[in-house]
Amino acid sequence: MAPEQAGFDARRLARLDAHFARYVDDGRLAGWQLAIARDGKVVHTSVYGQRDAEAGLPVEPDTLWRLYSMTKPVTSVAAMLLWEEGCFELTDPIAKYLPEFADVRVYDKGSSGQPFTVPAAEPIRVWHLLTHTSGLTYGFLNTSVVDALYRKAGYDLAMKPGADLAEASRDFAALPLLFQPGTAWGYGVSTDVLGRLVEVVAGVPLVEFLRTRILEPLGMADTSWSVAPGEPRMAALYVPGPDGRRTRFDPVGKAAFEEPLAPSGGGGLISTAADYQRFMNMLLARGGALLAPRTVDFMTRNHLPGNVDLDTLQTGGFAETTFEGVGFGLGFAVVRDSVPARVFSSPGTYYWGGAASTAFWIDPVERLTVAFYTQLLPSSTYPIRPQLRQLVYSALTD
Repeated sequence: MAPEQAGFDARRLARLDAHFARYVDDGRLAGWQLAIARDGKVVHTSVYGQRDAEAGLPVEPDTLWRLYSMTKPVTSVAAMLLWEEGCFELTDPIAKYLPEFADVRVYDKGSSGQPFTVPAAEPIRVWHLLTHTSGLTYGFLNTSVVDALYRKAGYDLAMKPGADLAEASRDFAALPLLFQPGTAWGYGVSTDVLGRLVEVVAGVPLVEFLRTRILEPLGMADTSWSVAPGEPRMAALYVPGPDGRRTRFDPVGKAAFEEPLAPSGGGGLISTAADYQRFMNMLLARGGALLAPRTVDFMTRNHLPGNVDLDTLQTGGFAETTFEGVGFGLGFAVVRDSVPARVFSSPGTYYWGGAASTAFWIDPVERLTVAFYTQLLPSSTYPIRPQLRQLVYSALTD
């Protein structure tokens, strides 16, 4: 669709390409891909730089990107497919399906060498997993005694070597929670545990459930948990070097070429821009042929207790969003009021991002989907996401 027909100024859209080209030209990023659509029709798409700088391979429309935490909405949709079928209630204690969570404990005080814990006053419920209010955390956050315990147990940037999803779930249940369930918001392995719950309830492995119930119905043929060694379309992975220029990071990047023993529902998928566009189009269409319209509406409301924003409940640490004026639904951050964060979005916009600086959002008011793909860990390195929003919304003319 021509930009003018979709209510965009083509000259202002060109600012996006020029702005993010500078990230590549000065060495901060190796390359990127951008897709903007309205009413499900692509208005602006562009690529720049290299998917593999060392090999001299450019970013192309079918480049494969690591989604990392942009996997979480996909796993959340998988859970809600089962919810629609009456397989569980959102208020169910997860111990009903994962008995290892029957007697979880909560960190109270002490060190990682001698932590003191108390019983959970409330069981972890399914909706706690979907909203990151479970008390589960991530080992790589480096902000608490509890995440130090995760690292001691073998869970840092990746799953413990040799552990499958069932073992990982048991390990997480044996570790203390960061806070009492439902009392705070903390980023962590909640969606990985949700993925384990999906496979227990569905009676099939998570990989199979996502493939047959989401990826194949939506035509996401290029989305998978790993790629063949040497796959030429796969983007390399980078981190900032000492001089601020990106540096190749194969120790973590090589995981894309290995079939995971514990497929991470919270961060495991690899995909293309075209494939993820199909997923976003389904959500923009309020479920399409996959979910019921009211289910998507329900998922994208703020489910935080008291309808507060993340700033009120957050525990700090790494996350893929700002906290001010932002709530959290069932698998997505949800904009309540864009003014506190000083970056415009329509109320009700929902979104998430990935650790390698990828990001997407869906604006039901403007009927808009936007996705940005790149390959730099961590996502907090540069203000790509707020800059992307201000440039996209300033290009709207209608």
